Amino acid sequence: MVETYRGGLELLCDSKKIHNVNVEFEQQNGEDKLTMKGLLSWVRTNLIKERPEMFMKGDTVRPGVLVLVNDCDWELSGQLNTSLEEKDVVVFISTLHGG
Repeated sequence: MVETYRGGLELLCDSKKIHNVNVEFEQQNGEDKLTMKGLLSWVRTNLIKERPEMFMKGDTVRPGVLVLVNDCDWELSGQLNTSLEEKDVVVFISTLHGG
């Protein structure tokens, strides 16, 4: 899976914008399945190096972080329940900027 961080979020991940990640799929109802909720938990533990509160609030992204799964807004695909597959591309973009 490929993850991309934009709009300043890359600063939370050692200033690296693109990450090729291999996340373990969980067994759910006898099937291997990964959802955005599981991915965000993995990201918090494995990629975010500093200030996780700037990226996440509770078990989801903070308001002001746009999430795209294969170029589609995750709000159209189920947000935390969005199912993910190995070749998916997930993009996180901060829409909050100082000024």
